[in-house]
Amino acid sequence: MDDRSYCGGMRFGVIGAGAVGGLLAALLHRAGHEVEVTARGEQLAAIRAGGIRLDGGFGEHVARVAAGETLTVRPDIAFLTTKAQDAEAALRPHVDLLRGVPLVVVQNGLGGLRLAHELLPESPLVGALTLSAVSYLEPGRVTVTSPLPTIVGAGPGCTPQRLAEIVAAIGPELPLETTPDIEGAQWTKLLVNHVNAMPAITGLSVQQTIDDPALRRVITASMRETSRVAAAAGVRFADMQGTPGWFAGLLARLPLWIAQLIPRRIRRRLGEVPNPGSTLQSIRRGRRTEIDYLNGATVRIAAEHGRTAPINAALVALVHEVEDSGAFVPPDEVVRRVPV
Repeated sequence: MDDRSYCGGMRFGVIGAGAVGGLLAALLHRAGHEVEVTARGEQLAAIRAGGIRLDGGFGEHVARVAAGETLTVRPDIAFLTTKAQDAEAALRPHVDLLRGVPLVVVQNGLGGLRLAHELLPESPLVGALTLSAVSYLEPGRVTVTSPLPTIVGAGPGCTPQRLAEIVAAIGPELPLETTPDIEGAQWTKLLVNHVNAMPAITGLSVQQTIDDPALRRVITASMRETSRVAAAAGVRFADMQGTPGWFAGLLARLPLWIAQLIPRRIRRRLGEVPNPGSTLQSIRRGRRTEIDYLNGATVRIAAEHGRTAPINAALVALVHEVEDSGAFVPPDEVVRRVPV
């Protein structure tokens, strides 16, 4: 990076201007930076016609940014913000353009940094986890219902000094917190993201599913199962805003009635504005979800260590059923089909 890191006016590229990518692009544009984004279909058409319209917890802004199916100009810093299942297809066309460029991988699930390092071995990589509740409810519009920081940590090829430079370049418009253990934080976020499956299955908001005692019990059981799988894999959870790493690890040994403290804590942080969760947003747009990289990651890693994860496997199957049929599953049917 050059001296523009400290005086503004940098050039940023955002690959995947959906909810999170749109939020980052809008905040960086509002800070006075040059921003180019990638998008597809109606989202691309809407951004080209009227920009990215941001509203909600981070304020209002219309970001009129360059947009296309791929980036056309080499940025100073790039972001990868696609769904996990779309990451390789989105990043591969940019390999030549982004060689050596710092890349911030902002994704749910696991494996994003590993994929990026395979494609861009010369680029310093940063892992990032957006904690804000962000909704993309219509093309070109991003709504923040719960404004929270983004957690960042050094990935492959990124020294502590380079991480500090990247954080300084991105801020202060975007609230950031650093972690010394991005992998542990990703596991904690994976566990927290288990609240996403139930809205996608039932069509209810995250708040409604947690408020339902029977559904909350299933959600908690899926989290506890993931904690047990992490223990088998030798993973240590890291502290993440609102969720202590030690407690996420302790879930493996807790009875469900105590373990429900985590979804209850998440519920309090979400407030009262209905939050659909990112997986339900994909369902509503008629797109495949990233459930195989969320609850499905628990199932896959369990199998790698000679274990099973039947609760998470059942939730993954139900989400795929909704994807294929277009029909939500009633809560009592969910409880019947996912016994805990």
